[in-house]
Amino acid sequence: MGIHRHIITVAMVLLLSSCGQQKDDAAYVLSFASPYPPSHPFSVADREWMAVVSERAGGQIRFKPFWSGSLISSDMSMLEIARGVADIGLITPIYTRGGAHALRAQAGFYSGVGTIEEQVAIYDCLAQQFPAFARELEGLRVLAVQGGNFPGILTRDRPVQKLEDLRGLRLRAPTETVSVLRRLGADPVNMPMGEVYSALAKGVIDGVVAPADTFHSLHFSEVAEHFTTLRFPRGAYPARAMSARTWEQLPPDLQQLIAASRTVWEAALSRELRQAEAAGTEYGKTHGIQFHAISSAEQAQFDAIYEAVALEEARELATLGIEGEAMFRTVQALIATPGPRDCKGDDA
Repeated sequence: MGIHRHIITVAMVLLLSSCGQQKDDAAYVLSFASPYPPSHPFSVADREWMAVVSERAGGQIRFKPFWSGSLISSDMSMLEIARGVADIGLITPIYTRGGAHALRAQAGFYSGVGTIEEQVAIYDCLAQQFPAFARELEGLRVLAVQGGNFPGILTRDRPVQKLEDLRGLRLRAPTETVSVLRRLGADPVNMPMGEVYSALAKGVIDGVVAPADTFHSLHFSEVAEHFTTLRFPRGAYPARAMSARTWEQLPPDLQQLIAASRTVWEAALSRELRQAEAAGTEYGKTHGIQFHAISSAEQAQFDAIYEAVALEEARELATLGIEGEAMFRTVQALIATPGPRDCKGDDA
């Protein structure tokens, strides 16, 4: 009787095992990883891109997503994707701990930029002109560049109504704004956005430099009360990438299809960001956020400090062998030149 039970058990294990190993209809099953939940605006755009690529590939490609940081982190995402932790993923050079000096710094050179599309177009021009970008992206194939909504300052319980109110505030801020905020007397820190809610709730930080979409998308309205519309300039950066090793294993027709889908991804990201900004602002107004305007004179003062600091930091990149000042002046010349820009290349 014991032998009979053993045979039945083995048979069931083999049956279940064979069910789990059934061949996928898709020739290529590609893992996709993001530190954000599937409901986040970034992830909505990501899911749209995956659906479009799967359809255009005629079933040859299927994606297996891993959300909410279950597979990659924010500060090591570039290395993780390059090493094949996931085939494709959201990368954040602005949070990377090392090796992305040019990519991180250039995001602070866009003073005066107008739109998300302009941010992306200017980044494409820089990427074609300066080899430092390709060096820092070694091991990756960039699939999409992401711009963003312009941040303001969200604070827990101390409103910022003029620049001097920043003094003494401990603020989570993007790398490119840290020196500016220090010059204004604030105490800026850099941390991934995924850690900000907890830090605000515990009072570890007093506020965060972030756009209005975060009121709802990251639930910041639950842990903060004031939003100041001090306009922080921001640039674009490569934000979705595939492991170069995975890219090389794809046939040329699928490589071409994925490369051509970049416009789909970037358009979806821009649309979701704008919708999230509008929805976040409305959400904040109905969920206790108090909005504060900054005067035009103080905004102009802030812009002048921001641009001066950006130039100083651009020049410091020379110690790393990076043409930072040339990058800065190229960005500013492009912003000052009206008209459409199309600097996208096959290897962008």
